[in-house]
Amino acid sequence: MRISTLSATTVAVAAASTVGGLATRPAVQSTWYARLRKPPYQPPRAVFPVVWPALYADIAVVSAATADRLRHNADRPAARSYLAALIVNLLLNAGWSWVFFNRRRLGAAVGVNAALTLSSADLARRAIAVRGRPGAWLALYPAWCAFALALSTHIWLLNRDRRIDVS
Repeated sequence: MRISTLSATTVAVAAASTVGGLATRPAVQSTWYARLRKPPYQPPRAVFPVVWPALYADIAVVSAATADRLRHNADRPAARSYLAALIVNLLLNAGWSWVFFNRRRLGAAVGVNAALTLSSADLARRAIAVRGRPGAWLALYPAWCAFALALSTHIWLLNRDRRIDVS
């Protein structure tokens, strides 16, 4: 894997993480989020700052290795396609935080989360097709996104008829 490719995917992933974090942090500390009804399988708050950095590192490394393998195999169009899919995925990733936490649009966030889950599964499929078993590490990402989809859908259903203080 080339350092330049890893640097590029790391910067892209870090940007998505930062943009999403800007929306998430204030909302999680607000009374709005605390007052939401949440299902019993909602992970403890301490889980998220452990899981997301690990997933982001996985995305950056597997994506860099996948793009480089495609380039090495002289399949530059497939490498560009993979990297374009990665950018779309990272936009959905950061966008979900803004829709859910900043705009507080729980139903719309479910739609964004569904698109993110499909996009993540597509990235994993592509990585596995190119790299085999090493690409399978990326399957952790759509698995977590699918869990998040179930969780955000349940939160939306539990709260859709409630008026929640927006402070």
